[in-house]
Amino acid sequence: MAPQLGWIGLGNMGRGMCKNLVGKGQLDKPLIIYNRTEKRSTDLSKSFPEGKLAVATSIGDLVSKSDIIFTCLGDDAAVSDSINTALQINVTGKLFVDCSTVHPDTSEALAKKITEAGGEFVACPVFGAPPMAESGQLICVLAGPSKSVDKVKPYTTGVVGRAIVDFSNQPVGKATLLKVVGNTFIFNMVEALSEGHVLAEKSGLGSENLHQFIETLFPGPYTAYSTRMMSGDYYKREEPLMPVDWARKDIRHARALAEKAGVRLGDLEVADEHLKEVKEHMGPRGDIASIYGAVRKEGGLKFEN
Repeated sequence: MAPQLGWIGLGNMGRGMCKNLVGKGQLDKPLIIYNRTEKRSTDLSKSFPEGKLAVATSIGDLVSKSDIIFTCLGDDAAVSDSINTALQINVTGKLFVDCSTVHPDTSEALAKKITEAGGEFVACPVFGAPPMAESGQLICVLAGPSKSVDKVKPYTTGVVGRAIVDFSNQPVGKATLLKVVGNTFIFNMVEALSEGHVLAEKSGLGSENLHQFIETLFPGPYTAYSTRMMSGDYYKREEPLMPVDWARKDIRHARALAEKAGVRLGDLEVADEHLKEVKEHMGPRGDIASIYGAVRKEGGLKFEN
């Protein structure tokens, strides 16, 4: 019999991952879901056939009924608060899997609390934007005791993701350390694309010509972000793919880790300044791709293309 799964956190990543757990995870019972804003839970439940999802009334309700509990939340405080609430009930034998992007110290602290309470913990941050979560193309980074990681693997490749990075029997903080460091590549990519597109526009090369080069040499994420910039998606969408506040949280984590290691991440300092402008211009609707608007404004163009 398959274990009972529960899912906490229905943002634009969590919703896509839940969809694929239900569709491809070979579950023999409804996936139990919980979100702080209950409407998201009920709306998601209504979008599935009857019996595929069950809406929990609280975190305690979900945890009490689940064997494996996934969390996918926006920041360290939200994850820690949810786990503290979960630990108010007996969690002996239950496995917690955190897919959030948090500081490695947060992952280690969560693992300590949960194991001391008799549960198990696996860090499972994921690489990929919400469209990749929707299509089941994420890359999952798994860290923790191998016996626990092995319980999570059936729900990764071919279900919520296309591949895993396996850190079995390594400290859980190694997974979130990789996630934070890996995200610096994304910030640097968006900065490079933003500056390139602004230079192309102002120098007379033209964004279309630059995009043709990007499509040819850099298919994948570069092309996807370039398309978002050219189409105006970076300022038009109501729900950001990577909200500005979460992006700046990731930069804070990366810069803190770099400072501790005696390394300077100069590109991230530039990205954070641009994200400050994004927040001032767009508020919470700002997205990582909105860096393009800030670079446009800095170059004497309108924020919106």
